[in-house]
Amino acid sequence: MTDYSHYPLRLADDIARLTAELNEHLYRAAPDQSAEILGRALDAEDGILGKVTQLMITGSHFAKRQAEAGALPPEVCLALGRAANELHDISLDLDEHAGDLERLARPPDATSAPAVKPAACDMVARRRR
Repeated sequence: MTDYSHYPLRLADDIARLTAELNEHLYRAAPDQSAEILGRALDAEDGILGKVTQLMITGSHFAKRQAEAGALPPEVCLALGRAANELHDISLDLDEHAGDLERLARPPDATSAPAVKPAACDMVARRRR
């Protein structure tokens, strides 16, 4: 009989490794591909951010049961719940910008007039000192 008790731990390690690999791709990708990667990763339902939020919610429920049984301090449950709430709020904030990422990920339309290069906003200009 196969022992699957270590599978979730290997899975967590694999997800961390793959996330680091995705980070490298994001760092090296062209702007349109980076926007597409970010758009998918930040999706509140099916992206990495959404799934990590769901993981924190599940962890919060686990910690609540353990705290009620006296196995964990209540602060663990509260911290996981706060993390889930904060991640959810961040997802909502980022969702407002999903259209901008989608627009940047789309290749320029060859039939339209040449695009004017956008000017850097103040925030970006200040960072280039």
